[in-house]
Amino acid sequence: MSGFLAQRIAVIGLGLIGGSLAKALRERGLCRTVIGYDRNPDELAAGLRLGVIDEVADSLVAAAEQADVIVLAVPVKVMESVLAELKPVVKDTTVITDVGSVKGNVVRAAEAIYGNMPARFIPGHPIAGSEKSGVAAADSGLFKSHKVIITPLPDSDADAVTLISRMWQLVGAEVLRMPVDRHDEVLAATSHLPHLLAFSLVDTLSQEQERNNIFRYAAGGFRDFTRIAASDPTMWHDVGIANKAAILSKIDEFTEGLAQLRQAIETEDSRTMLGVFTRAKAAREHFSKILSGSAYANDMTTTKETVFHLQPGGQVKGQVRVPGDKSISHRSIMLGSLADGVTHVSGFLEGEDSLATLQAFRDMGVVIEGPHQGEVKIYGVGLNGLRQPPGPLYVGNSGTSMRLLSGLLAGQAFDAELTGDASLTKRPMERVAAPLRLMGAKVATGENGCPPVKVTGGQALKGVDYDMPMASAQVKSCLMLAGLYADGTTRVTEPAPTRDHTERMLQGFGYSVNASNGEIDLQGGGSLQATNIDVPADISSATFFMVAAAISPDSDVVLEHVGINPTRIGVINILTLMGTQIDMLNEREVGGEPVADIRVRYAPLKGIHIPEDQVPLAIDEFPALFIAAACAEGETVLSGAEELRVKESDRIQAMVDGLKILGADVEGTPDGAIIRKSQLQGGVVQSHDDHRIAMAFSIASLRASENIEIRECNNVATSFPNFVELAQELGLNIRKEDV
Repeated sequence: MSGFLAQRIAVIGLGLIGGSLAKALRERGLCRTVIGYDRNPDELAAGLRLGVIDEVADSLVAAAEQADVIVLAVPVKVMESVLAELKPVVKDTTVITDVGSVKGNVVRAAEAIYGNMPARFIPGHPIAGSEKSGVAAADSGLFKSHKVIITPLPDSDADAVTLISRMWQLVGAEVLRMPVDRHDEVLAATSHLPHLLAFSLVDTLSQEQERNNIFRYAAGGFRDFTRIAASDPTMWHDVGIANKAAILSKIDEFTEGLAQLRQAIETEDSRTMLGVFTRAKAAREHFSKILSGSAYANDMTTTKETVFHLQPGGQVKGQVRVPGDKSISHRSIMLGSLADGVTHVSGFLEGEDSLATLQAFRDMGVVIEGPHQGEVKIYGVGLNGLRQPPGPLYVGNSGTSMRLLSGLLAGQAFDAELTGDASLTKRPMERVAAPLRLMGAKVATGENGCPPVKVTGGQALKGVDYDMPMASAQVKSCLMLAGLYADGTTRVTEPAPTRDHTERMLQGFGYSVNASNGEIDLQGGGSLQATNIDVPADISSATFFMVAAAISPDSDVVLEHVGINPTRIGVINILTLMGTQIDMLNEREVGGEPVADIRVRYAPLKGIHIPEDQVPLAIDEFPALFIAAACAEGETVLSGAEELRVKESDRIQAMVDGLKILGADVEGTPDGAIIRKSQLQGGVVQSHDDHRIAMAFSIASLRASENIEIRECNNVATSFPNFVELAQELGLNIRKEDV
């Protein structure tokens, strides 16, 4: 029948894996006949009796002669002898695969018998198992939502690769491809070494005189860790030999790390101990997020899409504190890591962008405790104390991390590479790379000047005078961080004011910075002294609820402890010009940054021509301001905002397209838009994986006449992880769904 993968599939070896695959193939009708063979006749008879297989083969040769596909579920140590027995009878058209956890051994065995790896032999490894064994434990659902790694070689037959991939997918598995050597290296670290350590630990403790008490009082952690020591000893003996080189390499790495920890405990070296424990905790949480399909993890593909569903109407009322300022959170980690001493941070934004920066510095050897409820403790290593990371620094969706780190890395003695997610990979990086090269840095970007960014260490940087062609706080900050390592003065002239968090924070860490009349300069060669940082609430996050109150009748919102840095208050100035009632309450200064509680009440808005001198002061707030403009009487004109086209998305185009879907009268221009008062309707809007686009269209629902659905909202977690919860608390009719 055309629906079959193959007419006859032979499963050689009816243990847990082989039996479970045979049972899954049979139950799903993926072939006409499942043939089973096992050297243990009792297992073979049980397989037929339990309905695991359709037919019994009385010999290995008989099973192979009849099969279109052969699955070798045999121990690694017998692979070569099994292949030798099969060679005379296997047809050229037969597809072969296996299930072993060591792929190099399989390839070597095939090459020993055939002279080279047969093109239709596709090695495979299902990462699934159970404490039970034998055909009686066969479970047709064993592979559901588990990974199967296949390791085709360059000369592998494409049709055979497709067939084996399809077979595993149809029994519920996720199929990944990996080179043979890489597979064995990864499995040595994540499977083979943990099993061998568990065996060794239990064996060591079992030889203690008080072993009964040791085991009697063992807690759950010990039981969980050592559970895998109950696995088949013979199988793990064979794995240990088959993957000897990779396992020994990982044992050596582990032994070295364990010796360092022992030395730290013996000498009461708290920083080293905390470094091990905090890095391990972060790595374990990172691993958990990979498994749950979330976060900023490298090489991770998120399987679910977050969608926002909004019902129309309502108003917003209440008093809330939005998360900490993202720009200040980034810089607190960077400068705290480069300082001498311990820096305490409160109010840290635990969004994925800021966490990506934190992880990057952990990867460069900085000990960082937290974050826990916004509290972070950074054990600074000084300007020259960073270490080469073990691999590329992955910063997820964070353009701030990548651009600022480019400047900082330009002054290091080691090489480094910065990578990001699919969205960040499309964003321009030459705007920082080009001026860094003028300072003597060696920086390479990818295709079209986009990530990855590769920085060659050991370069002698020199201070420069740089006139920025476009106002950009990220470019300015990048050059200032590089300037810390440069010989002489680094001076940046900006065409319009941009956020000055870097200048303020450098001064807070005791580093002299001069800023006047659009010029910022500093001398290289100084040092940073640890300090305490209280991160104010992010005005960019507060903007969404400010605009929500401004457009919705009877709304009244107080946003607590918001940063009102003069370089960030463009949104307040623009909304005030449009007629919004805004009161600044309890103004004060915290850690060099001005803050206030901001009260926003509804009043009818009027369209304006947005002053161009306010554009750089509100560059991240314009998606929300587009919504305000669509609700304002008359016409609103934005110009001088070409920077919006190279953010996480082309924000001008994204907002124009989305507003048109909702029925708004809007047109885009090269550097802005013209927006006229409109009755917003409902519809399905694409956010283009841009968190600010998603949140902006969420508040549009307050003035819409029908339901709004917003797609691709996963990245809201990058800057505002509790947006939906706070929006619901204030009165928006919003619901989040993962599809």
